[in-house]
Amino acid sequence: MASAPPPTIFAPSRRRAARARMRSIEQRPNAPLFLAEDMADDVLDRLAFLRHKPARALLVGDTAGQLAKALAARGTAVVRADPAPRADEQAIDEEYPLPQTGFDLIAHLGTLGTVNDLPGALLHIRRALAPGGFAIMSWCGAGSVPALRQIMAEADGERPAARLHPQVDVRAGGDLLQRCGFAQPMSDGRTLDVRYRSLSRLVADLRAQGLGNCLARPGPPLGKGGLARADAAFAAMADAEGRVTERFAILTLSGWALAVKPPKF
Repeated sequence: MASAPPPTIFAPSRRRAARARMRSIEQRPNAPLFLAEDMADDVLDRLAFLRHKPARALLVGDTAGQLAKALAARGTAVVRADPAPRADEQAIDEEYPLPQTGFDLIAHLGTLGTVNDLPGALLHIRRALAPGGFAIMSWCGAGSVPALRQIMAEADGERPAARLHPQVDVRAGGDLLQRCGFAQPMSDGRTLDVRYRSLSRLVADLRAQGLGNCLARPGPPLGKGGLARADAAFAAMADAEGRVTERFAILTLSGWALAVKPPKF
C-alpha cells in the first residue's frame, strides 16, 4: 500500500519568494547574515574535529559564501546550490532527488525547516553521498524566537492565528536521522541570542534571513490594532536599555553514509 503524502504545511511558492527576497537583501551593505555565518563556522569546526577532508562537496544555503571559500582553499571541489539560486549556483528542490550524487560532504544550511517532506529530503541527501560521505544539516529548530511568539500571541488576543512555523526539536531530529539510514547519527542544538531595540528590526532580520512566514494557510493580517498590541508587548518585554533579547535555537543533524551499501527493506 502506498504511503500517504506528507501534509502541506508550507507553500512552495511562498517559500521560494521568501528565499528570493533573502538573496536580494544579502547583497546589501551590512545585511544581517549572522545565522548563515554561525552555521558555516560550525560546519568548519566539525570538519576539523572529525578530520574529514572532502574531495567533493555540495553546499546548499551557504549564503555568506564563507564555507565555499574555506573548502575551496583546501582543495575541495565545491558545488553550490540553493532553492533560489544565483548565476553561480544550481537550482534545488529538497523534496526531489538531488541533481548530482557522489559527494564526500553535503552541508545543508538554513533551508530544511520549511520543507513539507523532511524525511524525504533527508533521504535524498543520504543517497547523494558517496560511500563514507558526511552530511550536516542546520536550521532554526524548536525553541527559536520565543519572544516573537509571545508578542504575536498577545497581539492576536483571544483569536490566535497561525503566524510562526512549527519547529523540529533535537530528539525528533535524531529519530529522523535513524529512520533515514544515516550511520553514526547525531542531533544537537545550540542557541544564539540577539538583542533588538524595536519589533520592526526583529521582523526585518527574520525576513532578511529567509525566515518569513511560508505557511500554506497563514493567519490574516494583524491590522492597526494588532500591530499596536504587538508594539506594546515588545515594549513591555524590553530591559532597562529598551532592548528585547530574542533567541535563535539552531538544530544541527549530521550523519555518515555507510561505506558498504545498506540492504534494502
